[in-house]
Amino acid sequence: MGKSTAAELLAKRGVPVTDSDVLARELVEPGQAALGEIAGAFGEEVLREDGSLDRARVAALVFSDSTAREKLEGILHPRIREARQARLDRWAADGERLAVAVIPLLFETRAEASFDKIVCVACSPEAQQVRLRERAWSDDQISSRLAAQMPVDEKMNRSDHVVWTDGTIEAHAAQWDALLSSWGLEA
Repeated sequence: MGKSTAAELLAKRGVPVTDSDVLARELVEPGQAALGEIAGAFGEEVLREDGSLDRARVAALVFSDSTAREKLEGILHPRIREARQARLDRWAADGERLAVAVIPLLFETRAEASFDKIVCVACSPEAQQVRLRERAWSDDQISSRLAAQMPVDEKMNRSDHVVWTDGTIEAHAAQWDALLSSWGLEA
């Protein structure tokens, strides 16, 4: 939808950003407790020879089985929330006026009440399909992952603001600049 690009644009404007997907990757690095718990829950076959998580294998498991997905989320989501909140608390203590948390499953995890403003970064279904195919995702992978999420129309309706990302990067950036300005912050 453009969340990573939004995070990059905001970071370039001096806004501290924490991204749940990045936190999730950090939490499953070799030596991390979450990695051991995932291997215990799903079997050693989810690990590569070097001990790292085979993310493609885990994705295939959890996006074809809602019970497996819930099990993985039960392992990762509390840790992600804790790590995200620690960063937000640190930035607040440092006097940051604005910090951003990128949370792909914000509404699904019922985290929206923790934030002052919700911005949905969205694009058309056609643009989303193109972007996911560029990541080498198959149509089945795209369908199963989208089916596991709340429809984007509902996310947009539940958000305070929407940044539409079908256009150029300049158009995307201009929307953020206008939004930051409306909040009394310099772009």
